Amino acid sequence: MRKLGKRTDQRLTMINGQAAELLWYGKLNTTVDRAKEVRRVAEKMITLAVKTFDDSVKVTKEKVNIKNEKVNVEFKNDGAKKLAARRKMMATLPDIQETQVDKEKKEAFKQRTKDVNHPLIEKIFNEYGPKYRSRKEELGQGGGYTRIIKLGSRRGDNADLAIIELV
Repeated sequence: MRKLGKRTDQRLTMINGQAAELLWYGKLNTTVDRAKEVRRVAEKMITLAVKTFDDSVKVTKEKVNIKNEKVNVEFKNDGAKKLAARRKMMATLPDIQETQVDKEKKEAFKQRTKDVNHPLIEKIFNEYGPKYRSRKEELGQGGGYTRIIKLGSRRGDNADLAIIELV
């Protein structure tokens, strides 16, 4: 574990924040040492999603509607492993909120995001989990979800810069 010139709490907050940015946007410009630390966190989160994204349980509940009639409603809940993985991700990564797209009406934005409480976690489970599971089955190997491309030195402090991106 690199110390990166920071206290432990500051370092972990910075690395987890950059990992969340990488998972949200798919690409991040930073220094080489920070990129290597971000890779560790991001790949662990993606591996959790790959292993547990399809663990869900259908639950049927009885509800009383407006006319006082009992109606059976089906819900799709997380299974035990997916719930544990979701809680680990929520404890590790800061929450990134969905932003309104250009020229999108406020009502359309609210409709699109009404059922999503944690958009980053949902993106990891719904996009990255299936994508990297199929990649794992095709290639016969897990891991290697990120790529670090070295850019050269930064003007001013001569720090080595890199781009870290999802493969």
